[in-house]
Amino acid sequence: MKMTREQKYRMIEQAEPGEIASLEKKVEQCHWRQAFHIQPPTGLLNDPNGFSYYQGEYHLFYQWFPLGTDHGMKYWYHLKSKDLATWNGAGIGIAPGDYFDSHGAYSGSALEHEGKLYMLYTGNARDEDWIRHPYQCMAVMDENGHITKWEHPVISNVPEGYTDHFRDPKLWKDGDSFYCVIGAQRTNLTGCAVLYRSTDLHSWEFEGELRTGLESFGYMWECPDYFELNEAGVLIFCPQGLEPSGDENHNIYQSGYVIGKPLNTGTRILEHGPFHELDRGFDFYAPQTMIDPQGRRIMVAWMGLPDIDYPTDPNGWAHCLTLPRELTLHEGKLLQRPIPELTTLRRNREDRVADTLFSESKTYEGFTGTAYELICEVDLLSAKVFGIEFRASETEKTVIKYNAVSRKLVLDRSQSGEPVATSYGVVRQCPWDKDHIKLHLFVDASSVEIFVNDGEEVFTSRIFPHPESDEIRFFADKGEALFQAVKWDFT
Repeated sequence: MKMTREQKYRMIEQAEPGEIASLEKKVEQCHWRQAFHIQPPTGLLNDPNGFSYYQGEYHLFYQWFPLGTDHGMKYWYHLKSKDLATWNGAGIGIAPGDYFDSHGAYSGSALEHEGKLYMLYTGNARDEDWIRHPYQCMAVMDENGHITKWEHPVISNVPEGYTDHFRDPKLWKDGDSFYCVIGAQRTNLTGCAVLYRSTDLHSWEFEGELRTGLESFGYMWECPDYFELNEAGVLIFCPQGLEPSGDENHNIYQSGYVIGKPLNTGTRILEHGPFHELDRGFDFYAPQTMIDPQGRRIMVAWMGLPDIDYPTDPNGWAHCLTLPRELTLHEGKLLQRPIPELTTLRRNREDRVADTLFSESKTYEGFTGTAYELICEVDLLSAKVFGIEFRASETEKTVIKYNAVSRKLVLDRSQSGEPVATSYGVVRQCPWDKDHIKLHLFVDASSVEIFVNDGEEVFTSRIFPHPESDEIRFFADKGEALFQAVKWDFT
């Protein structure tokens, strides 16, 4: 039965007696609950927000609708960490309900300035005719962790030439000025990003549109994130409405980036190269980056997509976040590496194997599990295909493989368990031309993140196998492959 608007946009205080306790019980009984990924206590999680470092801790928020898995009234849920690996819940960070965020505190970012953490976000408001009015709003955290919303938006209007799809501000500071990019849709229904400037975080001036080489590139750009890395300018964004082409753009919406010369904030010109997808998997969206005290550019993303039904929906919860990844620039491309701090999640046990496969599939003692880290390095001597089947049983398996004939890396979740969005396909692949391959897997109860050759390619996906599907198999087809692997349990 379809929700009414009133039911969908409820505050936590409007929950029926016993509703949250019932939801918690339903969530608790779900065998797809993650062991080491950030996930909501109940309800729906989506975009990471406000990713920052403040008062000696990492802060990360996420979009949260606590009362179900529909995209209803959004809060900012607050997490804190000392090391980016273990996170502690700090409760609701920003609650909606004022005139400027009456229908949700939508996505945004955070910046430390003069001892306080400033959080710029989109307030979602609807009028009596259900017309959307987006406001860009500010909330501030003090040194005691207390968050206060400002009484009025800092950007109250959508500039002429753009629709009400105007959201997701990303903050940064350059010299004496503050800037933010906002995802937008032009009135001709094409996507873009616009730039604002401020000298005090209170008053913001519309500078104009970013001048890129992508004049007609999807119908909306969400979650823009501009930063500079190794003296290059990088714009990450999520274009909606791209058509599939070859191995590209097969998810419902895409996340990717362009790299070029640093943005000229005066002319707003961003000279750049081609658009690259950030991730080759099925479930990756709305990434956000921050710079940490060590000078690293760290990224976290939503391991999910909008407008897709997921198998945990009936269990009262949906979605999780990716593990933090360090971004580096190499030969005009972003590399994504799992941060070294994740090694603290490893349990004492370590399993190792080294073997040569001759057109066969083999299992090894200790190589089973539902939550673990696995590193496998392989040299294809003559094999046409080498791969790993994981979360496997007689009836289920997820497969990552390299096909030396087609020269492609392939992730196949056609037999991964409960199906997800099969109308968008069950295989993702990308070109690959190296016979030495390092596969670095982080497998959890209902997800996998695969880093290839230290982040030259990444495949991120949700999978929904039965808990009994815990085998790991290594295989080679039509020839010989030499490999070695090491595994650590995470539970």
